[in-house]
Amino acid sequence: MKRYRFLAGLLPVLALLFFASCQKDDKFDNNPDLNLSFSADTVFFDTVFTTVGSSTRVFMIYNPSDNKVNVSSVRLARGSSSPFRMNIDGIAATEIRDLEIAGKDSLFVFVKVTIDPNQADAPLIQNDSIVFTTNGNIQDVKLVAWGQDAYFYRNGIIGSDYVFTPEKPHVIYGYLIVDSLYTLSVEAGARVHLHSGAILMVYRDATIKVNGTRENPVIFEGDRLEDYYRDIPGQWGRIWLYAGSINNEFNYAVIRNGEVGIHADTTGNSPNPTLRISNSLIYNMSKTGILGQGTTIEAANCVIGNCGARSLALTLGGRYDFRHCTVGNFWNKSFRRETALVLNNYYFDNTGKVQLRPLEQAYFGNCAIYGEKNEEITFDQHSSGGVFNYRFENCLLKTEADITDAEKFPGSLKNQNPWFLDPYQAQYQPDTLVSSLINKGNAGVLNGAFINLQEDIDGRLRTADTAPDIGAYEFSEESRKK
Repeated sequence: MKRYRFLAGLLPVLALLFFASCQKDDKFDNNPDLNLSFSADTVFFDTVFTTVGSSTRVFMIYNPSDNKVNVSSVRLARGSSSPFRMNIDGIAATEIRDLEIAGKDSLFVFVKVTIDPNQADAPLIQNDSIVFTTNGNIQDVKLVAWGQDAYFYRNGIIGSDYVFTPEKPHVIYGYLIVDSLYTLSVEAGARVHLHSGAILMVYRDATIKVNGTRENPVIFEGDRLEDYYRDIPGQWGRIWLYAGSINNEFNYAVIRNGEVGIHADTTGNSPNPTLRISNSLIYNMSKTGILGQGTTIEAANCVIGNCGARSLALTLGGRYDFRHCTVGNFWNKSFRRETALVLNNYYFDNTGKVQLRPLEQAYFGNCAIYGEKNEEITFDQHSSGGVFNYRFENCLLKTEADITDAEKFPGSLKNQNPWFLDPYQAQYQPDTLVSSLINKGNAGVLNGAFINLQEDIDGRLRTADTAPDIGAYEFSEESRKK
């Protein structure tokens, strides 16, 4: 009898617990600060596709609340144009509304991507995101898929001698590091595509050698190949030659549409040039074409132009030798405050104290330094002095500075019209026989360079007439406007 009395007393308690449980399950958490949790913030589809690519990934949504939540919208940001498809709780759609998740519960999200890797004009990397709206709070999970048959590198380290071959594009997502004591060789015709913010880094005692040819240059650019992105700057980060990287060489390279083309960092007392660059084009960078910081650079037959800040910045001292280079800036995508060329011999340390760095040499021979501003050269020597050696020999300069000093500016010209072909499109060839570039160079500059300067960047002979032309290009009738 006592047993029945006990059960009779327990039944109301169980009923209350059951009722309370039902109440909790039926109650929605409407807190606008509620954040869902996800098993991943980015879903990568890192298969290299060789045919029509189709792959599926899965991640989980977690409801951290004790009560149910109503996810008012789950949608693909690109909608029906997205190469991605999602399936949640058996529902496949580009947008799912009023998705309920029980308290402390979770759901699987299946994502599929289908891409034709042989579509040559498609982006090398396809991006989208799944956007979740909960109580007015918006969150997303990013989706990234490789869009063509290519070699892909995501936050990787090259720990042996390695070669970029031209058979397929090479795509860098995040960063790629050439580790100390190893060399990255890039063969003629190779294409290197960097995703937004991506950086190619060459560490101390490491080396990069870019071995393009006139017919098959090496291309460094972003990973968006649609026509709209053809001339958009800032699509990727930079090529960063770290302090102590050695014997870096670029020959017949085209570097475009990033933030900084080449960043050559300080090397201290390294006896070897940190960078030798020849027969190369660097243009349409949102910040700087070449940034040298207390380093050693030799350049010949190069065009460095049209950057959002400086085309060429040689800062924190160093040793520099530029011959038959065109440093131009006709940037027309925003207001530009700085000059095409900057020379500097100091910096401020963490305490705000000035630290002088000797500019041991900044030599320019048969170079054009030009742009649309009245002043295109900044001579930034610290007011306290310090070593600040520069020399412009038979150069065309756009400047308001006094260039009558025969030691610093021998044979140089000031503010004369070069008559470039189309400088706003980084076409810096002289377009007419009245150009101030023609036959104004010094043949002696050709001697002592690390490459044969008898030919210009396009292979035209410089010694066929009375004197070489100033800049990277020798005048030719074929290059003139039609």
